[in-house]
Amino acid sequence: MTQGSEFASRRASMVDYQLVARGIESPLVLEAMGRVAREKFVPKSMQDCAYDDGPLPIGAGQTISQPYVVALMTEALNLQGGEKVLDIGTGSGYAAAVLACIASEVFSMERVPELAERASSTLVSEGFDNVVVRCGDGTLGWPEHQPFDGIVVAAGAPVVPEALKHQLAVGGHLVIPVGSEHSVQSLLRITRLAESEFRTEDFGAVRFVPLLGEQGWS
Repeated sequence: MTQGSEFASRRASMVDYQLVARGIESPLVLEAMGRVAREKFVPKSMQDCAYDDGPLPIGAGQTISQPYVVALMTEALNLQGGEKVLDIGTGSGYAAAVLACIASEVFSMERVPELAERASSTLVSEGFDNVVVRCGDGTLGWPEHQPFDGIVVAAGAPVVPEALKHQLAVGGHLVIPVGSEHSVQSLLRITRLAESEFRTEDFGAVRFVPLLGEQGWS
């Protein structure tokens, strides 16, 4: 078996045993997770662990999230295909690639320059030409491209940043971990119902690195 087909086989197993078995149902999310080569988004030394059921270090004190968590957060956005999405905390670019399989445009923000640069080049080399990566403060969003149909944040915030709530389109969803800086957070989905009306749902406990920035942790 070639290395490529071995990774493809592990990817298919990950979809079956880590995602479907835990209740991920969206065909679009399952297809995207089965399509993106996760091994390309982790350091070479970690490629053998790419489909493990957990997060992995990617450098600069950051991690690539557990596959199930990426799928859960993507499914919570309730994308139907063709949307414009804001991804906060690019990291390796893996979640942005998964989103790019479903959305028509993905705007991804990363505050660590080396990670932003590496993710951008990985996304290009993997053929994801509908993702733009920018280095900056993700807590302030990306106002030039608002409103977004979906916003997903891969870091834990002390509170929901107002800037992000107000860059959502009416009917759009913001998925973000909120809570303590150094222990578990609650994964929240904020839906914009009207200009100044929002609904909040709790998807359970998660653990993320802190969201740093003007409207996050200092």
